[in-house]
Amino acid sequence: MQAAVVTENGVVIKTVPIPALGAEQVLVRVRAAGLNRADLGVAAGHAHGAMGGAGTIMGIEFAGEVAAVGAGVTQVKPGDRVMCSGAGAYAEYALADMGRVVPVPDRNLSWEQAATLTVALSTMHDAVVTNGRLVAGEAVMVLGASSGVGLVAMQIAKHLGAGLVIGTSTNAERRARLKEFGADLAVDTSVEGWSKQVLEATGGKGVALVVDQVSAATINEAMLATAILGRIVNVGRLGGNKGSFNFDLHATRRIAYIGVTHRTRSVEEVREEFRVMRRDLWDAVEAGAFSLPIDKVFPLAQAPEALEHMKANQHFGKIVLAT
Repeated sequence: MQAAVVTENGVVIKTVPIPALGAEQVLVRVRAAGLNRADLGVAAGHAHGAMGGAGTIMGIEFAGEVAAVGAGVTQVKPGDRVMCSGAGAYAEYALADMGRVVPVPDRNLSWEQAATLTVALSTMHDAVVTNGRLVAGEAVMVLGASSGVGLVAMQIAKHLGAGLVIGTSTNAERRARLKEFGADLAVDTSVEGWSKQVLEATGGKGVALVVDQVSAATINEAMLATAILGRIVNVGRLGGNKGSFNFDLHATRRIAYIGVTHRTRSVEEVREEFRVMRRDLWDAVEAGAFSLPIDKVFPLAQAPEALEHMKANQHFGKIVLAT
């Protein structure tokens, strides 16, 4: 099969064997794969746990038809249309753990659309509900809201009854579109003192929950915008892994600062993440309540160009590979 593989000379399209099927795995004929920010680190050769390094097949999100199932798999069968998360997505065939495979909703979704949803739904349900403990009526702010997962975070918050949803972006054109995806207020975090806009919108209290994909560049201002006893869930670090942190402000506002990642989760933990996401959101998914714009579709052979397009950070929504 053809796959986009990390080499010492960058990401290269190579012929590799179809992966061997395990007892609790599903082999999928990939029709489309979604790009995610984590892919850039893998493409650069930065190892993340089991991911990364020369020989790694790129990608963590895909949709396609079930080609074969392991002996312990009962919930899907060959021929089923599914969307999944799992390693090796930038390829003609990929494996997924049985707990990370969900049916493509029966509403004529294209493969490209189906490939955009799995990671965003599971990651942001985990951030907003499981770790963020959203209560209906609370105000929520998503930092870095114009990314695919950010757009879904706002939609989940709105669907679950958030009283006010705030999204941020430093790009005026992308910021203008956030209201299409659930934002009641769009904020430019490049403006000095931007937290004042959030405080004004919340009657001086601040938001109860921050879903933070930016981290170092905005953390202190974000804490100023967070209510006393509020929660900040650190999902991504687009603004830097390290930076200044105002510990006194953190203590004064008694903020719960929660870090999340999939790199240190067990198979069982990720299966549970998918289970509770489906419990809370699947009726809405099947009704078409969540959607993502597709910025651009590249063929698999142009995976390196697709990664460069993502690295340029000029896209809105998802970038997809068609296989």
